[in-house]
Amino acid sequence: MPRTFKLPHFYHSPVISVVKNARRETDARKRDLSPTLLDFGPVRFKIARHFGFCYGVENAIEIAYQALAENPDKRIFLLSEIIHNPHVNENLKHRGVRFLMDTAGTPLLPFDILMPDDVVIVPAFGTTLEIEQSLRARGVTLTAYNTTCPFVEKVWRRSEEIGKQDYTVVIHGKRYHEETRATFSHAQAGAPVVVVRDLSEAQALAKVISGEKDAAFFFEKFADRFSPGFDPTVHLKRIGVVNQTTMLATETQAIADLLREAIRTTYGDTEISTHFADTRDTLCYATKENQDATLALIADGGDIAVVVGGYNSSNTSHLVELCQQRLPTYFIRDADELVSPREIRHLELETKQVKITKDWLYPKSRQQEGIPSPENRFTDPRPPTPDPHKTDIVLTAGASCPDVLLDEVLQKIVGWFPNTRSVEEVLERYQRQ
Repeated sequence: MPRTFKLPHFYHSPVISVVKNARRETDARKRDLSPTLLDFGPVRFKIARHFGFCYGVENAIEIAYQALAENPDKRIFLLSEIIHNPHVNENLKHRGVRFLMDTAGTPLLPFDILMPDDVVIVPAFGTTLEIEQSLRARGVTLTAYNTTCPFVEKVWRRSEEIGKQDYTVVIHGKRYHEETRATFSHAQAGAPVVVVRDLSEAQALAKVISGEKDAAFFFEKFADRFSPGFDPTVHLKRIGVVNQTTMLATETQAIADLLREAIRTTYGDTEISTHFADTRDTLCYATKENQDATLALIADGGDIAVVVGGYNSSNTSHLVELCQQRLPTYFIRDADELVSPREIRHLELETKQVKITKDWLYPKSRQQEGIPSPENRFTDPRPPTPDPHKTDIVLTAGASCPDVLLDEVLQKIVGWFPNTRSVEEVLERYQRQ
């Protein structure tokens, strides 16, 4: 039976949690990726089969609040954000937890203020060996409340294993993301390491492996992304690929396949196992489940997609990438970003800027079908007459997003439509299906 976590009551929700529990009961083996449909009448929500808090996030949150409960008279610190969600981190700050660094590793408080009796919590992304050593030198222990995700630790163990077999570790990740910084640190303790950001960079690395490009090209292309003493003429002869667990699983596999083919072309079919380590078992199941469910969600269709999560959340950004290939997609932190039926504040991935988009709830594609314009459908707060046409909203969230935030988004949007069914009626209809 899957482990259940004791999370604070305010992270639960009256709508989304009910849907999740119902899906678990009817699909215990997680074989059905079809979305959940909540029909409020004029607006319907298609909700991904898998989304929101994963095992690692729930584990981290449980440990953090356990630390608060068990140490009421001690100073409590977090190395950095426990997960990439502003609501979760702000709640911990409100309860007295102090943050030592930001997500980029920039100090917010000097380590010199720490005393051996202080409680220091390691975030879900883990931390570097260098930081661990620095804290231990000050008498600080990190074992009591270490929330490092078990799947991140699995990547570290696999990196160590292949390093002992003289393989170089190739990390698919964002070089300065907290998790990749930690994985890089742990991996380089026993192996040469290089980081590739995407398929394009993997193609460049493949050219070095095959000899099409030389060492000078490597050092220019991968500046600051390889371990000290890295020699591409030596260290790219035997490689294994691991990943930052929040990256697109399909992209990690594509990168591994590409580099494996470069090895095969260079050394021949019979030498593949000698030069390429099989590391497929390091892919995070929760990340892949969320991404697979998102693909099934957008395949089911909709008018727009709304993805909820922290703006610095890597796994959430990849769900946005998947959705915006097929639908007008809006990446929001919470319901406060829903300004009105005609305005939404959201993060644009390409520019990393928060922007305002007009008439977001009524895509131009539907206007072209001759369906009444937004002015005829909405007033603030409600339109004067009902509209017979339904709006289908695709809804999902990142692995660090509390269910309650999706509830707030859903209910705010429902409030803008006339003559909607109540939440109780919608859930009753859903549970009868």
